[in-house]
Amino acid sequence: MGTRLGELVERLGGQLVGDPNLEVIGIAPLTDAGASHISFLSNSKFRSQAGQSQAAAMIVSAADDAIVAEQFQGARIVVKNPYVYFARAAQYFESLTAIVPPAGIHPSAVVHESARVDASAHIGPQVTVEAGAVVGARAVIDAGCYIGREAVVGADTHFFANVTFHARCRIGQRGIIHSGAVIGTDGFGFANEGGVYIKIPQVGCVVIGDDVDIGANTTIDRGALADTIIEDGVKLDNQIQIGHNCHIGAHTAMAGCVGVAGSAKIGKYCTFGGAAMVLGHLTIADHVHVSSGSMVSRSILEAGQYTGFYPLAKNSEWEKSAAIVRNLSAMRDKIRALEKTIKTITNQDES
Repeated sequence: MGTRLGELVERLGGQLVGDPNLEVIGIAPLTDAGASHISFLSNSKFRSQAGQSQAAAMIVSAADDAIVAEQFQGARIVVKNPYVYFARAAQYFESLTAIVPPAGIHPSAVVHESARVDASAHIGPQVTVEAGAVVGARAVIDAGCYIGREAVVGADTHFFANVTFHARCRIGQRGIIHSGAVIGTDGFGFANEGGVYIKIPQVGCVVIGDDVDIGANTTIDRGALADTIIEDGVKLDNQIQIGHNCHIGAHTAMAGCVGVAGSAKIGKYCTFGGAAMVLGHLTIADHVHVSSGSMVSRSILEAGQYTGFYPLAKNSEWEKSAAIVRNLSAMRDKIRALEKTIKTITNQDES
């Protein structure tokens, strides 16, 4: 199925330069787009590729439009942010061919009699919904998912196959949780008595806001006493660990393999590159951006970009640097002693 350019602009906005009746069937990259595709230019470095593209239409910014128009022969949609427009257009094209799961409960699902499942929700094969759980309107719970006692799943939220959502956890509207994610496991809480670990019951839960995406095999621990909080619009990639009692601010995004230790409080609109680590009980301000592979070992109270790793080097060079680092304390003491000696000699000369 396709759509007319005029219809697309009516729906999403933008300034159309070209034939509004031209039909396109989908979006493709600059180099792959054909005569029935729309493409987009989000990086000015690729203006030449855009000019040579065979796409029927091009999404461009006002800053790039005049230059692209010198070579590109197709229609153009001029917008403020081409990448965001591309995302919304892609959503629209996907909706044209999306298969909507039928409402109802699959015969093989096990739904407790006290659970409340909206009539418009889809409960797939081998799903378990425990006592007192609530599944909202148009929610989609795919095969093999588990929804624990008194858990709440909001309207239009989608659990892909084999999601585990433990007791009393809550997620708001339009959420997405991908396969293998586990929400609400016990936090890592133990008291040590003479070398023996005594388990601390984890009686909090996980509270997730609206429009939250959680990637495959990501785990979020329930709180020990208070709840673990994930605010609206948070985006978590695959294989992320969020410890108990963490608080993740609205619209923060984390790439794959990020680890956040317990009781860390992270602000709004933050970003974390892949494999970044955050130690427990730290506070991170709004609009903080942490580079991939960085270790956050102290609270960050000012917005900005932060990086905490040593540049890659040959192993032999790294070993030499490591040896110097190990001896820095001794070198500092020697320098201080030399400074005192120089000062003493200088004072003697002046007198």
